[in-house]
Amino acid sequence: MKSSRFGFTPQEHHISALPSAFASIAVLAITIFAGVFLWPIDQIRASLLVTVGLAGILYLFVFNFVLIPAINLYPGIGWMNAIVTSLGLAILTYTIRDRLDIYIGILLILAVITNSIIAGRAPSYFLVIATTILTLIIRRYYIGDIAEWTFHLGLAVLSAIIIETVRQLKNVSIDHIRRLEIITDFGRQIASTIDRKEVLALLSVAFRNAVEADTYFVGIREGDELRLELVYDDGESYENQRVKLDGTLSSWVVNNQQSLFLPDLRKEVELPGVRLVLAGKHKTSLSWMGVPIKSGTIDGIMSIGSYRPNAFDKADLELLSNLAQYTTQALHNTYHHEEVELRSQLDSLTGVYNHGQFLRLLREQADQAIERKQQLSLIMLDVDHFKQYNDTYGHLVGDEVLTSLCQTIKQHIKSTDTVGRWGGEEFSISLPNTNAAQARQIAERIRETMAVFTIHGMNQKTIPVPTVSQGLALFPDEANEIIKLIDLADQRLYVAKSRGRNQIEPDSAEWAKSKRGENK
Repeated sequence: MKSSRFGFTPQEHHISALPSAFASIAVLAITIFAGVFLWPIDQIRASLLVTVGLAGILYLFVFNFVLIPAINLYPGIGWMNAIVTSLGLAILTYTIRDRLDIYIGILLILAVITNSIIAGRAPSYFLVIATTILTLIIRRYYIGDIAEWTFHLGLAVLSAIIIETVRQLKNVSIDHIRRLEIITDFGRQIASTIDRKEVLALLSVAFRNAVEADTYFVGIREGDELRLELVYDDGESYENQRVKLDGTLSSWVVNNQQSLFLPDLRKEVELPGVRLVLAGKHKTSLSWMGVPIKSGTIDGIMSIGSYRPNAFDKADLELLSNLAQYTTQALHNTYHHEEVELRSQLDSLTGVYNHGQFLRLLREQADQAIERKQQLSLIMLDVDHFKQYNDTYGHLVGDEVLTSLCQTIKQHIKSTDTVGRWGGEEFSISLPNTNAAQARQIAERIRETMAVFTIHGMNQKTIPVPTVSQGLALFPDEANEIIKLIDLADQRLYVAKSRGRNQIEPDSAEWAKSKRGENK
């Protein structure tokens, strides 16, 4: 049988209540024996005592072995037990002598324990209050009967203490179960994904379910900086943040590979060289804990903070450590997958995108250009006389030329632009949100750089680098389909080569200064 989220199963309720159930049956049997044989009462009351006592024993068996195991079907079982038990104890009080009230008190305490286990506070307090009031009415104690009042009110106070104690123990147990379920769910979910963003999204949900934190982050060390993969602060998420690692609490955790638990940051942090660095909304966390994450190439930290002091305890730190273990392996797997995936998209020699991946990215950029009503420029570039160059200087020098060319291209374009090896010595460059004039400026800078570029051979002899020819085309102004755009740029490339190479086509200044281009 399954429990409700983060709760006890009916079987767990049953097992927890059994000791008090058996004790109640034993005390009830003793009460019947004492009331009938040790301190005899009249025949009518004796018969009533035996009847009620045996009915109570039967009720305890049914309640503990039938109703509690099916507690999910009876949401009001706590209130029912409180009413039945308080009435039963009242009848027992009526049938026995007052010297046996100690047994009523024991039965009350055992009933309170059972009810506190299976139900909430309200029905348990009702049981205590109803039983105490009915007992005092039945016994008709006067205000002056201090001993009797003290006994029964003392039982009520003791019962209240038991209710609160059981409640706290239940809360601790439920919290422990909740943490275990969060960890188990998180581990199961991330085991089935190799997407880094999905792993971090699942981790963010786990954080919010696990602890009452105002801020948390996952950071990976890169040199002297911490690249924050995930940052959450006071209800807002942040991306692509970097902070200096030196002198921070995070640096202590990463460098020492030890967890750090600081329940109250209002007190001075006695860690040499550590100073507080804020991320997010620039508020100061008054409770902080961090655990290292390290696996393969991953070296970083997972941290949780709160703007309240003493917001966390050791159990929270243990939970964070468990989440970190799963996260470390998951991130390692995602990074490895991304690395393999990236290698499959890149040209092995030059490190730029291969033909297939460049074409996929170009299509995506064209769709974005249409959606955003922007221009997209394409440059097709070819190295002049590359075959003769290879025959003269060798393929190793030719490979170095291609690598240097790609590095030169990257120097003259933005991070949002894309470079791909179209094939052999031909390359393609896509320039999103770039008009004709801007595209021609970029092409000209590449041409000028390569025209004066030199490399050194094995004997340190300076070797000139061949020039490049380029063809440009504009999307969607000149071609509203990707294939047509590529064909147009390729045709213009060969026009540039036929004009004598080391050229850019179109050469017309009017193309570069198109009206739409000027307005961009």
